[in-house]
Amino acid sequence: MGNVMVIPARRQVGNTVKQSAQKKLRVAAYCRVSTDSEEQETSYEAQVTHYTEYIQKNPEWELSGIFADDGISGTNTKKRDEFNRMIDECMAGNIDMVITKSISRFARNTLDCLQYIRQLKDKNIPVYFEKEAINTLDAKGEVLITIMASLAQQESQSMSQNIKLGLQYRYQQGKVQVNHNRFLGYTKDDNGHLIIDPEQAEIVKRIYREYLEGSSMDKIAAGLMTDGILTGAGKTKWHTSTINKILRNEKYMGDALLQKTYTTDFLTKKRIKNNGTVPQYYVEGDHEAIIPKELFMQVQAELVRRRVVHVSPTGKKRSFSCNHCFAQMVFCGDCGELYRRVHWNNHGCKSIVWRCISRLEPSSAEKDCTNRTVNELLLQEVT
Repeated sequence: MGNVMVIPARRQVGNTVKQSAQKKLRVAAYCRVSTDSEEQETSYEAQVTHYTEYIQKNPEWELSGIFADDGISGTNTKKRDEFNRMIDECMAGNIDMVITKSISRFARNTLDCLQYIRQLKDKNIPVYFEKEAINTLDAKGEVLITIMASLAQQESQSMSQNIKLGLQYRYQQGKVQVNHNRFLGYTKDDNGHLIIDPEQAEIVKRIYREYLEGSSMDKIAAGLMTDGILTGAGKTKWHTSTINKILRNEKYMGDALLQKTYTTDFLTKKRIKNNGTVPQYYVEGDHEAIIPKELFMQVQAELVRRRVVHVSPTGKKRSFSCNHCFAQMVFCGDCGELYRRVHWNNHGCKSIVWRCISRLEPSSAEKDCTNRTVNELLLQEVT
């Protein structure tokens, strides 16, 4: 057996693809502050200065960028533009090492934290956490990272719970919070109270008026788009669902139902409709009304009426299909069917009348119904 000579392995740190062509590690720093307060602003500037000097002091490193997100939540990485840009630079082979203050600054979500650490590790790019003195390429690195990231997630969950308790207290005090930038008809005064925006309020009044006059939500939406009127969010497209929400929103009569939705996951920030899972709070007379309460309640009754499916004596189901206030209100005294609005041309004399559906449908078995046709003008007089 011949002699065996051991050739020691050289420790590989950083992106090895281009390492042979360069002497220094290209090191980037990531920093983040949680709020936009003056104190945190100072912290933000201090971190940038700190890492610039920190990297430049090491003769084996060269600065490849300071990536800093200011005032963005750390529970996920979706909106952290600088963080995502830094990861892209790493994947492109332009960064060999990342340093950051602590795990909680890098990510408070265990899944996100480990995902990115492993993604960088596959490229042989370490992340060094100053506070915890952890290098992710060390053997003990990932074990410690898992533990520390879990603690960071618990911290975030605790903060989320504190925010929930704060909101709960505000709700109990009847303090209303509304994003007025997307709320058609209202804006806020200097004290944060809802006040009417006169121009937008006219749009809300128009929607309520047209609905009570018999227009469908589709027709109302089409009319608003034809007139070039923008939604509360500043969009040109009006959806039926938007009209529906406006017609059902109690805030337009001056009241406010609080906690209509609630957060189910503090990481994803997913909110769902509150169907009684958590308490709700109803505040009467919170702000000036755009729609009088009597008119608002008429609209709620009309919404219910249009949802009701009428079943005729023959078993046929009749849903709301007319843009008129008399729809589903006039019934035939002979066969029990609904009356329907018709544009009638009787020997050259044009008029609008209401006739029994059984006389209008050729396939109807109720051929014997001879109940009279009623002029709409007469219906208007008797109502």
